[in-house]
Amino acid sequence: MGNPLWCDIGRVRRARVGVLAAAAVGLLVRMLIAANTQGPADVRFFQGFAKNIAVYGPIRIYEQPLPGLPVYNHPPLAGWMLLGLHELAAIGIPFGTLIRSPASIADFFCALLVFEIVRRRRSLRTAVACGVGVAFSPVLIATSGYHGNTDAVAITFALAAAYLLVDRKAPLAAGVTAALSISVKFIPVVAVPALFAVALRGGRPVFVRFTAGFTALVALVWGPVLATVPENLTKNVLEYAGGNYRLWGIVRFADVLGLPDPLIAFVRGEGHYLFVLICVAAGVWLARARPSQLPGAVAVTMGLLLLLSTASGLQYLTWAAAAMFVVGFWQGLAYNCLLGWTVVLGYQGRSAVHWSETVLLLGAAGWFVLAIGLGTGVRRILAAPSGSSPAPLAEQVSVTAPRTSQPSGSAAN
Repeated sequence: MGNPLWCDIGRVRRARVGVLAAAAVGLLVRMLIAANTQGPADVRFFQGFAKNIAVYGPIRIYEQPLPGLPVYNHPPLAGWMLLGLHELAAIGIPFGTLIRSPASIADFFCALLVFEIVRRRRSLRTAVACGVGVAFSPVLIATSGYHGNTDAVAITFALAAAYLLVDRKAPLAAGVTAALSISVKFIPVVAVPALFAVALRGGRPVFVRFTAGFTALVALVWGPVLATVPENLTKNVLEYAGGNYRLWGIVRFADVLGLPDPLIAFVRGEGHYLFVLICVAAGVWLARARPSQLPGAVAVTMGLLLLLSTASGLQYLTWAAAAMFVVGFWQGLAYNCLLGWTVVLGYQGRSAVHWSETVLLLGAAGWFVLAIGLGTGVRRILAAPSGSSPAPLAEQVSVTAPRTSQPSGSAAN
């Protein structure tokens, strides 16, 4: 009769290989789209940014006027990435393919990451379904393979930081990864306080290592820019509130209801900081209540940020695409199917920032699906037992499997 420990280790390995295969197919699909389509206007904007960065550098770029381009609102690490992509384009690789590669590759690793997160908390079958769901998510395929912004990279790093902190017990690496997430795109900053809250609960050594990793990476990446062009960085990145489009969520509903423009302007301006604080508070509350469910708390925080967002953009729907599969399979499936339809139709329109009436209605319905999914996700997190992070399936079996008795007279190893 087979050893139950080895049987379950084999099941986990086969499941992991299955998710790996799905992630590889998903990456191939994304790269084929990237290589054979022009993409939205952002592809051209990023190429313009890259050309200017090659001239002015990743630090001085923040103080340049950049005529014909939108405001350069990307954190410092994105500038170094664009500089590298510009150099690769110089040897003949199409920039349109290159700019969509980081997000597509991030989705590959995110599928594996979601599998590892979920298998420690729910069944192996559910973990496989969630990992495959990320690999074949129409939201992520469209936004990473076609649009090519850096949102998917930032979300992958944010989830990885939570995974490293509570599941892998690697606070130094978690701190570095958390800093990477906000250095690519600033949006995961709302989840960073939850990471610090759990690190603090882990004791002084954990908190010190996490803080050291986070601080060292932030100093390395952000330090030169803060020392050189602090006002420009603050205005372009830290205070950026999104475009003026009224396509999604609270701002869209306010517009439909005919609320006064000054009120909408306040919500989009100073008022949006209130929504950011709500997201931060929710993440910290969940993390403190259930530290072992930190990946879920980070996922809910990113989903809540999208729910309360006063900005509009098809690529922003990435924020909750993988996160909702961490929350739950059915929540992830519902979100990605409905918003995937929204994204595909949106990119087929005349512009990614001009949604048809159908896309607007789908987006509104998706907002409510997201709200319901987040509500059930919060309930699931709070229903989980408190304490340390659950062990992987193979480790659980190793604790309960009967020990093989030693033959009489033999020496123990």
